[in-house]
Amino acid sequence: MARKTKAEAAATREALLEAAEEVFFAKGVARTSLEQIARHAGLTRGAVYWHFKNKGDLFMALVEQVRMPFQSLMEEVEKTEAGKSPLESIRLACHAGLARIEQPSYQRILSILLHRCEFFSDINPLEMQDKIGNECFDEMLSVFEIAQQQQLLREDLSPAVATRMMQSMLGGLFHDWLRNPGAYSIRERGGEMIDTSIRMMQR
Repeated sequence: MARKTKAEAAATREALLEAAEEVFFAKGVARTSLEQIARHAGLTRGAVYWHFKNKGDLFMALVEQVRMPFQSLMEEVEKTEAGKSPLESIRLACHAGLARIEQPSYQRILSILLHRCEFFSDINPLEMQDKIGNECFDEMLSVFEIAQQQQLLREDLSPAVATRMMQSMLGGLFHDWLRNPGAYSIRERGGEMIDTSIRMMQR
């Protein structure tokens, strides 16, 4: 493959990821070949292997585009809403997450991960979901622990249970909405659920 500039290589990689997103969404991961992705992008299969080791590597790169570490959402909130209480920061961070999920690319990639990805060769969707979920749990837990230390959390509610409640509620919401995104606005319905959950948790 001829040597490319960094800009050209980056553009090729982005074109492959966009093509993978579209083909995975239409056909499912297991039924999609690297050759189909390359053809959809107007490139050769060699171009795919230049940037990705295999289909699993390409799929992981796609998933990385929509990962939303809870810590990054908290930092986003801090930039515009500095000085908020831990519970209010959690509420705002969850709202920020919902705003991202409504973006078409986030919606499609999450739908691929949750509903269009089967166990295949080096791809284990449950393992990926668990990794993302565990990272989010640990980061959210640390904020709920601060809320407890500041006596903002209900006395009969531990930080761990509060985190599991919030994560389970959001996970169920994502699964339900992604089955039929046109049925309702996830920002509106999810926002109400988040706000109600936080009110029920606070002292």
